Amino acid sequence: MNWLTRTVLPRIRELARKKDTPDNLWSKCPNCGQMIFAKELEANQNVCPKCDHHLRIGAKQRFAALFDNGEYQTIELPDVIQDPLGFRDSKRYPDRLKDARAKTGLRDAITVAHGALTGRDVVVAVQNFAFMGGSMGMAAGEALIAAATLAVSQRAALIVFAAAGGARMQEGILSLMQMPRTVIAVQRLREAHLPFIVVLTDPTTGGVTASYAMLGDIQIAEPGALIGFAGPRVIEQTIRETLPQGFQRSEYLLEHGMLDMVVHRHSLRETLGRIVGLLVDPTPRADVVHLPRPGIDVPPTGEIPHGARR
Repeated sequence: MNWLTRTVLPRIRELARKKDTPDNLWSKCPNCGQMIFAKELEANQNVCPKCDHHLRIGAKQRFAALFDNGEYQTIELPDVIQDPLGFRDSKRYPDRLKDARAKTGLRDAITVAHGALTGRDVVVAVQNFAFMGGSMGMAAGEALIAAATLAVSQRAALIVFAAAGGARMQEGILSLMQMPRTVIAVQRLREAHLPFIVVLTDPTTGGVTASYAMLGDIQIAEPGALIGFAGPRVIEQTIRETLPQGFQRSEYLLEHGMLDMVVHRHSLRETLGRIVGLLVDPTPRADVVHLPRPGIDVPPTGEIPHGARR
């Protein structure tokens, strides 16, 4: 073997070899199977340009799309006991938390931020399904309570984007206790006469649906979102009947009175801004004109009494 085959040829092959394509350049739509360029998908707010399927997104993308000029401030959430039950299945609970944090860059499933929406102060809590299925544990409960407390102190509306597979089994009864705790937090908003708006995203199930996710003054959902307590397969096995087409999807729930509206992701900011403006701003946009009542304010002569306004 001479120096050509030993040295030169390997270098030529290395230069001619195609570079590996990064894994994050393309995404596949789980609904239609379309391959979408990652930057195009991100610019479209993670909505498939072919079939309009709403893919799951995280808190940063939600905040950037919602707040005025994409400007917001996240809040520091209370710390909780990491492994109160010493739970272990195929993996220790602290190890699962560590993996989820490394994967998502989040401390837990819910992130809370505050800022302006169409010029009005709002507090927004986003549940990230990528963090252990968005499961509701003690940290999630504390996050919702902190968000409600901040909304009351700022006299602001609270908007929650729900996405969860239910309670976090690794925390047992302590996870279930977050259901009544978050309900009380919502009640404090009601006592302060502040709006609580819930946006249900895919999927919203289990204890989250059985607590704060269905208590909104206004219930909104994204198109095609799976919403319910138990999954459709479990229900079919329990009642031994075939469920209707589209059962537990946003459109079905809207048709049967469980939701106020189904809103496309591209229209969410505008819709939420309009709702917050209607519910929070008590100042009338124009002067109130009191028209005279026939036979009461106007004498038979047609003369308007002194002090009455036209």
